[in-house]
Amino acid sequence: MMFRIAVNGGGCSGYQYEFTFDDTRTDDDILIERDGAKLLIDQVSLDFLGGSEVDFIEGLMGSHFEIKNPNAKSSCGCGTSFSV
Repeated sequence: MMFRIAVNGGGCSGYQYEFTFDDTRTDDDILIERDGAKLLIDQVSLDFLGGSEVDFIEGLMGSHFEIKNPNAKSSCGCGTSFSV
């Protein structure tokens, strides 16, 4: 099982992140492995995510993935969509 991050059009700022689990790697996927975790990113999404940091945050309000994206010019209040 691999974790997939994709960037799709939509959200209140223009683009939004999509997080899913996947068993299949396609020809245009980049596979990043670290500490036993496998991350898939397609080539189109990679253009938006280059240089980004992905973190899993656990706190009093719940748990979520957070992306620190240096390519994002602005983001919405909830942090799930951004513009470039």
